[in-house]
Amino acid sequence: MSATQASQQDTNGPGETELKRVIGPRLLLLFIVGDILGTGVYALTGSVAGEVGGAAWAPFLVAFAVATITAFSYLELVTRYPQAAGAALYTHKAFGVHFVTFLVAFTVMCSGITSASTASNAFAGFLNDGFDLGFEVGGVGILVTALAFMTLVAAVNFRGVGESVKANVVLTLVELSGLLMIIFIGLFAVTQGNADFSRVVVFDSPSDKSTFFAITAATSLAFFAMVGFEDSVNMAEECTDPVRDFPKMMLTGLGVTGVIYILVSITAVALVPVGDLTDPDKGQALTQVVAAGAPDFPFDTIFPFIGMFAVANSALINMLMASRLLYGMANQDVLPRVLGKVHRSRRTPWVSILFTTAVSFALIIYVVRASASSDGASSVALLGGTTALLLLCVFAIVNIALIVIRRRPTDQEHPHFTAPTVLPYVGAVTCAFLAGPWARSDEQQEQYVIAGFLLAAGIVLWALTWLTNRGVRAKKTGFRDIDHLGE
Repeated sequence: MSATQASQQDTNGPGETELKRVIGPRLLLLFIVGDILGTGVYALTGSVAGEVGGAAWAPFLVAFAVATITAFSYLELVTRYPQAAGAALYTHKAFGVHFVTFLVAFTVMCSGITSASTASNAFAGFLNDGFDLGFEVGGVGILVTALAFMTLVAAVNFRGVGESVKANVVLTLVELSGLLMIIFIGLFAVTQGNADFSRVVVFDSPSDKSTFFAITAATSLAFFAMVGFEDSVNMAEECTDPVRDFPKMMLTGLGVTGVIYILVSITAVALVPVGDLTDPDKGQALTQVVAAGAPDFPFDTIFPFIGMFAVANSALINMLMASRLLYGMANQDVLPRVLGKVHRSRRTPWVSILFTTAVSFALIIYVVRASASSDGASSVALLGGTTALLLLCVFAIVNIALIVIRRRPTDQEHPHFTAPTVLPYVGAVTCAFLAGPWARSDEQQEQYVIAGFLLAAGIVLWALTWLTNRGVRAKKTGFRDIDHLGE
């Protein structure tokens, strides 16, 4: 019996329906690339350039380095424990404190569902723009479209992981084509003499921050575009051979996306002055890039449709991750066991899918309604920034968890990937540093307030979960006592 199969039996127990293993190395690579690409680079290029000027590529490079360091810790942990639940499972294995495990699970779940809900609103907006439907921002038309889209995502998720990953392949190829289009337009502009690469080495911060702290602030923005690799570990129980496939596929996926981000940011600055990239009145940053490099190309017409595919991919992957996270934690008795139920024919965690979809509906209603006003739209942006803040905290915990697990002697340990000894320490320090207030502007400091409210809600839910599971634990103890009496 393989180590993966043994871990699966430990998770589900005898007689339980297991998740279906259909994700091979190629599908895993496209899953990781699609999740990292998401919508981050489409939305953040102008904002990053606004923090550091023409050297917009530098924060993306630093973010790539920090993400890769943490990815090594994830790779060792997912090959040690090839089960669903990701960061929450690793925290549970390292510390064994249900309260800490629950907060990590809650934080990662919030990041996924919030991202998916925001993506649903963006999908409705792109659909409205692409087909000129005339829906008002924050109106009923956008709300109904966003809810219908999330219902479709839930249906694909329930249908099966094979169907979900195949849909991810199509969506990833489309969003990848949009970024490659920008890079090729940049190369074409070079041959026409329309690019000014002298701008890409010019550092210019609009604030009084030093170069180091300006790049730090820009990196905290760019890091949001690099997250996503961590979602894939929640799919470990649906991979055909996670111990073999994860190391090569995750590092390859990070490398591909890192190169694309750096090339896109260099192209953007070389073709469009930074002042224009950061001016919302002149349109979306990457649309300006195409207009400058290929003025006869109808990118403003095509972009809404590329955007639809990009945000659809983000929503699908994040809802896959969130449902598998709850499934995995339910099987560790950190969440109610009912969330670990697997549909017998579809072999998908149907109760977790229903629960995460219901939560996303509530968030979609909030996001769509809030986007109708400038104050509300600002709150939505802060919510996205808070998601990145919380994930940086989770990454720091994951790195520390690996350090703790390594110091614990084990009698039985199957072969697994081993990260360089120093990297978990470097990852913990860098992620904690980027989560600090010095890495955020004055407007972004409110992220800590929102994070506090989210964690407070998580503590309340933990108390309710503990009370729910107390009866289950008591029954298990009672059965064990009866068995001992029979001996």
